[in-house]
Amino acid sequence: MLSKPYTIFHRLPLTAYRIASLLGILSLSTTALAEHHSYFREEPISPIPQSIEYNENKAELGEQLFFDTRLSANGKISCASCHQLEYGGDDNVALGISLSAEHHVINTPTVFNARYNFRQNWAGSVKTLQEQIDMVVNNPHEFGNNWQNIVSELSGDAALVAGFRSVYPDGITKDNIIDAITEFEKTLITPNSRFDRFLRNEEGVLTEREIAGYNLFKELGCVSCHQGVNIGGNLYQKFGVFYDYLSERGNISKVDYGRMNQTGREVDAFVFKVPTLRNIAVTAPYLHDGSAKTLESVITIMGRTQLGRKLSKDEILLLRDFLETLTGEYKNRILTDKPESMNNE
Repeated sequence: MLSKPYTIFHRLPLTAYRIASLLGILSLSTTALAEHHSYFREEPISPIPQSIEYNENKAELGEQLFFDTRLSANGKISCASCHQLEYGGDDNVALGISLSAEHHVINTPTVFNARYNFRQNWAGSVKTLQEQIDMVVNNPHEFGNNWQNIVSELSGDAALVAGFRSVYPDGITKDNIIDAITEFEKTLITPNSRFDRFLRNEEGVLTEREIAGYNLFKELGCVSCHQGVNIGGNLYQKFGVFYDYLSERGNISKVDYGRMNQTGREVDAFVFKVPTLRNIAVTAPYLHDGSAKTLESVITIMGRTQLGRKLSKDEILLLRDFLETLTGEYKNRILTDKPESMNNE
């Protein structure tokens, strides 16, 4: 779960953040703050750390479980079925595939950098990675399983039992399975995008057009929702502030009501967690319903619905050029998009 200083940093507007920094409420010493500003550009977006602390033994177990289909009731689906780490951490289809092979009703978010989200899921229905794992296991449309079955199944694997015993004194339990997967998911960060390198004051990593695209991103106000280390994922926002895209699309369903499904409050209708923009160039299609197939189309839609603007062709292309700089590395390899020919596999 995010610490309070971290949450303050990513939910205050930039001006307020600067004031807060001067007042010291972010728990940074004057020296540390000076070192931070000398190393990073002072921008509303922060680079992903190049290294993190985690328990390697737990994460190794968690990685095995992330790819283990025994977590699902039919023994065919794993976390990696929908969150493909060799690509963008999602499944690159409009709507995810459910346990019964019928389409889900919502687009699969990327698992990369999920540790930096203040809530999980489009509607923010769970707060932590631990809660997310538990929900997926019990959801009849996802893993459709229960922990008693899973613990029993995995306890028949002598090698896995030995692995758990070496890390957890009480061996394979629900809590330990969740803890191990969570520890692995914490490692799923994608540092060293060209934009992060720009933020770290590396020279020549962005073109003039890409920098112009970033400046336009700020000038238009996109950065008011997409900022912080995850360039999103840290607040809720209504989809359709200036234009009702969903009514134009038609066939409004329960899932389109977003947060309202969690709170029951009409004010939360069509409100969603703002998604991360990191690796957006390799996580098409976009929006909660997967209806935007390209970066250009989602930029056009967001300009109309969230900014009340009809963006020009050049503005769209400038923003696209900037967004393409946000693709990071996983295991020292720049992420790539899943080939379209493989999307039906």
